[in-house]
Amino acid sequence: MTVTLEHPTAATATVGDLMTRPELQISDDVMVDTAMDILRSSGADHALVRDEEGRCAGLLTRLHLAPFQARSWYTERTPVRDIVHDRAPFATADMPATVAAAAMRSRGLDAWPVVDHDGHVIGLLNLRAPSGPPRTGC
Repeated sequence: MTVTLEHPTAATATVGDLMTRPELQISDDVMVDTAMDILRSSGADHALVRDEEGRCAGLLTRLHLAPFQARSWYTERTPVRDIVHDRAPFATADMPATVAAAAMRSRGLDAWPVVDHDGHVIGLLNLRAPSGPPRTGC
């Protein structure tokens, strides 16, 4: 008996099938100016934010940090948890990819954290492939 593993079709794909490992994570107690430096030096457009218990607290993008580019005493003393960034709800691995894509489009997200049942990050769903065009099925 031969068992063949097939890639899920666009209609049956789940978030777990399409998610990637998160590349950059920061703690929510990191100061805004440090978060800007981390994103700039890494070349990343976003970073996952974790709370003190290691659970996902949101997704921080360069756009969220744009108002703080002038740097002041405020950016040196304000933790990321106190500024506006994308927060819950998050995707789950068993969520249908088409549902996740619709939710991301309606919220204007290019990336969405994927969490387990305890709220810990297990992946990141990107609406666009690294080269730019949208992924099929998502």
